[in-house]
Amino acid sequence: MIAAGEVVQRPASVVKELMENAVDAGADQVTVVIQDAGRTLIQVIDNGCGMSPDQAVLCFERHATSKLASAEDLHNILTFGFRGEALASIAAVAEVTLKTRREEDEIGCQVEFADSQHLATEEVATSRGANFSVRNLFYNVPARRKFLKSDNVEFKHIVSEFTRVALTRPQIGFTLTHNGKDVFVLRPAKSLKFRIQDVLGSNVVNDVVDIQTQTSVVAVSGYVGRPASAKKGLGNQYFFLNGRYFRSPYLHKAVMKAYENLIPDGVTPSYFIYLDVDPQSVDVNIHPTKTEIKFEDDSVIFQILYACIKECLGKNSFGDSIDFDREGVPDIPVFSKGFDEYRPVSEPQPGADSTYNPFDNDGFPSESSPFDNFYVNGSSSSGSHSSPRQQSFGDDWASAGQGFEEAVQHQQAGYDVGRFIEKRDDYGKLFEDKIAPGRSILTVQGKYIVTNSRSGLMVVHMARAMERILFDRFLAAISRNDHVTQTSLFPVTVQVGVENMCLFSEHSQLLASLGFDIAPFGTDTIVVNGVPEGYSAEAGKVVSMIGDILLILSEDHSALPEMMAANMAAKFAHLGSLSGDPVTNPAEAQRLIDQLFACENAEYTSTGRRIMSLIPIEEIDKKF
Repeated sequence: MIAAGEVVQRPASVVKELMENAVDAGADQVTVVIQDAGRTLIQVIDNGCGMSPDQAVLCFERHATSKLASAEDLHNILTFGFRGEALASIAAVAEVTLKTRREEDEIGCQVEFADSQHLATEEVATSRGANFSVRNLFYNVPARRKFLKSDNVEFKHIVSEFTRVALTRPQIGFTLTHNGKDVFVLRPAKSLKFRIQDVLGSNVVNDVVDIQTQTSVVAVSGYVGRPASAKKGLGNQYFFLNGRYFRSPYLHKAVMKAYENLIPDGVTPSYFIYLDVDPQSVDVNIHPTKTEIKFEDDSVIFQILYACIKECLGKNSFGDSIDFDREGVPDIPVFSKGFDEYRPVSEPQPGADSTYNPFDNDGFPSESSPFDNFYVNGSSSSGSHSSPRQQSFGDDWASAGQGFEEAVQHQQAGYDVGRFIEKRDDYGKLFEDKIAPGRSILTVQGKYIVTNSRSGLMVVHMARAMERILFDRFLAAISRNDHVTQTSLFPVTVQVGVENMCLFSEHSQLLASLGFDIAPFGTDTIVVNGVPEGYSAEAGKVVSMIGDILLILSEDHSALPEMMAANMAAKFAHLGSLSGDPVTNPAEAQRLIDQLFACENAEYTSTGRRIMSLIPIEEIDKKF
């Protein structure tokens, strides 16, 4: 009565199906062990209800399920699985071993399947629950195995499926191990918020607020992100219906509509939205992997979700609002006109001597002042005798020449001292910034460089010029491994999540060839020790840059190597032009122009946008 379709597309599909079966079995602890991103081994261990020997063999038959008792149950589905397709599909493309035991049984059983064939059944000693070991996935379908992605990509999909199941059941403990290394060790959480923190990090939890509403159609709960924390790209967006993860572009539009005018274009907020509806009003079987759901009336769900999020954002004062409710608010005291008569306000007086003249007494204080030990030319201003140390100090001043003495004498006579003392405005500069002779350079609002040319004026777009310079530099770095890294004095630590750590591992060689010095720091954090020349090493810009890099790395890179190199160089060049330090003086502008004209094409960026424009003197004359 049900059409299912293909459910095993990659190792992550096996992890999803086995984890969901473990949850449906009533387990409170689920352990997932992965070897070589699932190619070699996928093992899922639970302490659920277990199976009898007959059930252990029967569960691998197609359409065999213990989760439905009658055809009417199809309209009241609350479990993850119900079609009996998962284990049969897995046993058709892998070698599967199942160890299981029920609580009431003294001894368990072990069942082995391969290529949809039942190989053996024997009694074994095992703990309560089920232990599935799936080895050599797609061993009998070499074309499917050949087209699997790299280990980092496949493991990223496994982490995604693991996360989705873990977020639906915070009361269950989950563990994920990859190649002998613990990636997640999640104990049963007190609440959903603690589970989100354990899975995705405290930085995500700190940027979300609660949503809660109850209607006759749907109950909405969960968390939505603050508008200020919205980021580029799709990340940490989750919909759950009756404890099941699903995707819905339509409901995503409801969320984005609620954030309208609160976030800039191109960014997306985080959200964890849990919907509870009558199981008879939804169809969860319209997609082979059950990640799409058909509602009886999705427009009503859309409006309720939009209103709920909009109300939540308004209550938390994320939008512009006026509050006229003054009940219980303390009154602000209003002072009468005669307030100063009773509480006079006095201004504090500075304790400085307005009659003090530093040039009195030959430029030094008198003997009565606390600085009476200063002498010039070995004699005091009052004519008293001097000590040997004072005499020596005066001799040192005398040996410095007569320039200072003349300045003091002219100051006493009312003349300007400044013309006797040479002033250096550029004192302290190690290198002098020089502009090419005959050239004047002007920067306009930190966006354009204007300089004179033979025919008039030349206007250069700074960001596009930097983009062109970085494109040529990155293209050479990728092809010849010739890059320059500017090491940060203070490395920047960025929490990116376990899934994104796989992206950095996958493209670590590419990032290093471009000049990025990025090292892993734990299972979900990276340390940025250096960035390419031209990028900003400021902590805030580095964090924003990492988000943009993740967007670039998450895109499909299945083109030819030469095209991929040019594409990656163009994207990182554009990113560098946005995150680089601004040009602040004519010398930096001159260097930028020199670097631009050293490029192969100084007129256009790699994407065909104009970098410079020449304004003839005739056009300027027309303005006047």
